[in-house]
Amino acid sequence: MKVYRYLLGLAVIFSITLLSCKEESKKVIKTTPVSFTKEGSLSIYKQETDSLITSLDIEIAETDYETQTGLMYRKSMETNQGMLFIFPDVAMHSFYMKNTEFPLDIIFLNEDLKIASIQKNAEPFNESGLSSKVPVKYVLEINAGLSDAWSLEVGDTITFSRL
Repeated sequence: MKVYRYLLGLAVIFSITLLSCKEESKKVIKTTPVSFTKEGSLSIYKQETDSLITSLDIEIAETDYETQTGLMYRKSMETNQGMLFIFPDVAMHSFYMKNTEFPLDIIFLNEDLKIASIQKNAEPFNESGLSSKVPVKYVLEINAGLSDAWSLEVGDTITFSRL
C-alpha cells in the first residue's frame, strides 16, 4: 500500500511538472507594411544661384504621433520621396533611428526653410540621439547619400506645398 501511494504521488508530481513546463504557443503579431502617402511636394534650391537642385514627393509629419514614428517600420523609400517634419516651435531637436530599417540623411532646417545642419548616413536601428546642433523648426529625411549626391550645403533652401 505504501508503494502504491508513493507511486501515485510520483505520478501526480510528474504530471504537474509536465503541465507547468508546457510551452505556451507563440503569438504571431502581424503588421501591415507602412506605405508612402504623398501629402505634398518639396523643392530644394542652391543658396547662391537659387537654381533648383531637386524636387521630392513628401509625407508630412506634424502631430506628436507622426513626429515620434517618422519612417519607422518601413523597408525603404524611393529616391524622389522624403518625409518633412514640421514642429510647432523653433528648438533643438534630436532624432534617432529606432525601428528605422534603412539609412537616412537627416536635414535640419531653420524657420526660414534654410538648411541649418545635416546628419549624413544615420544608421538603421541606432538609438543614439542625432542633434540638430542649432534650433530648427523643420526636418527633412531622405535616403542616405542623397545629400552628398545633390551637394547640399548649409544655407541651401527649400519650399514645400501641401496637396
